[in-house]
Amino acid sequence: MARVVVLGAGVSGHTAALYLRKLLPSEHEVVVVNPKPTYNWIPSNIWVGVGKMDHEDVVFDLAPIYKKQGITFVQAKAFALWPEGDKDDARPAVEVEHTTPGRDGEHEKLRYDYVINATGPKLNFGATPGLGPDAGNTLSVCTPDHATEAAAKLAELKSVLRTRKQTVVIGVGHGTCTCEGAAFEYTFNVEHELREAGVRKNAEIVYLTNENELGDFGVGGMQFEQNGYRTTSELWTESLFRERGVKAITGAAVTSIEPGVIHYDQLDGSHNDLEFDFAMLLPPFKGNDWKAFDRDGEDITSTVFAPSGFLKVDADYTPKPYEEWTARDWPRTYQNPTYKNVFAVGIAFAPPHQISKPRATPDGVAVAPSPPRTGMPSGTMGKVVAKSIADMILTGAPAPTHSASMSEMAAACVASAGHGFRSGTAAAMTMSPVVPDWEKYPETGRDLKATKGEIGLSGHWVKRMLHTLFIYKAKARPGWTWIPE
Repeated sequence: MARVVVLGAGVSGHTAALYLRKLLPSEHEVVVVNPKPTYNWIPSNIWVGVGKMDHEDVVFDLAPIYKKQGITFVQAKAFALWPEGDKDDARPAVEVEHTTPGRDGEHEKLRYDYVINATGPKLNFGATPGLGPDAGNTLSVCTPDHATEAAAKLAELKSVLRTRKQTVVIGVGHGTCTCEGAAFEYTFNVEHELREAGVRKNAEIVYLTNENELGDFGVGGMQFEQNGYRTTSELWTESLFRERGVKAITGAAVTSIEPGVIHYDQLDGSHNDLEFDFAMLLPPFKGNDWKAFDRDGEDITSTVFAPSGFLKVDADYTPKPYEEWTARDWPRTYQNPTYKNVFAVGIAFAPPHQISKPRATPDGVAVAPSPPRTGMPSGTMGKVVAKSIADMILTGAPAPTHSASMSEMAAACVASAGHGFRSGTAAAMTMSPVVPDWEKYPETGRDLKATKGEIGLSGHWVKRMLHTLFIYKAKARPGWTWIPE
């Protein structure tokens, strides 16, 4: 009998666990470890953050689902890997700290034959002094609790706007943040809510981002095709900002935040202060606080994990300049190169580099969006790793049998721009692939645009397109993604 332990119950981990249970006979055990008893559909936290959904609408209990599926559920936080076992037991183990009432704080080593790290990111608010709900200066929609607090503050803002002007800032709180799409989506949901409340004229809304230009979204921009016309995501995004009267500040790295003031540097070398009355800024991500040990208890964390805390997989981590990045740098099987029964999926794997061109201010402050890893690619990763592990268990396959590179995968989502059957709008977007293949299509060049406002490409850009499939007046849950069947 084999035991597969899945760490994390987000999109990637949940998908992997369900596929494993489907593929493996009942004598094999599938264990899911998650620090919380609930699953959170994170994309809909945006609607919680504007008061259109409640905390309870975006979570469900995991234990009943897993019990029905025949999956063992352990409510605990994983914090250390022992991939060689220890002096007491040669079987590899993951060390966890229980979070269930009655066992809270208790440590245990769970032995495994295979382990999948799907723990996602740690919200690194501490990277920017003064950032985040705990600091009391800015809001977040990263968790249901954060989003609930943001909704309450937004309700207060609406009341104040009836009598006086206020500045609303939404965006990212560090030069290396990812999830610009979520900040973009929250911006236009808030803008819509203020319009619906009749107080929009008193609100200056500012979108503050580390993107070099609007429409970058951490992937360097996209082609945009609609009704036979081709343009760029930058031009399309700029038009939406003009239409809604939202001011954008690009190429920015937030350096610190004080009550009512955001300090940020820009690529032009300027040091700036932005006063605000309401601010929702997303944090950068890092890996969870992992440690790894060999059988003798010696620290091997740097062998298993990157400095960011994300797990190393079959990527090319050789340091190289932007001009030498290739699609081949990106992982395909998500297997750790040192320990072949260790995998990482979703946000938990260490990417080899950014997708957007990294930049920095003259003072050396990084303005470099981190690669997005959204629901659709994460679900695909969970699926292919589950299939590979099942084959390794059932057929004795010596290596992973399935692969899925982000240089070949598509990403799709629905981005809402306001709730309402008659007044709400949304855009369905697809992009393929997520990571461009410069070697396969050298004629496209590494820069999508030569200069601002011009289309600096020819050819088909590796089918790399942003389609506005529809702008529709309907209720659309933000961030919907399609998990592969």
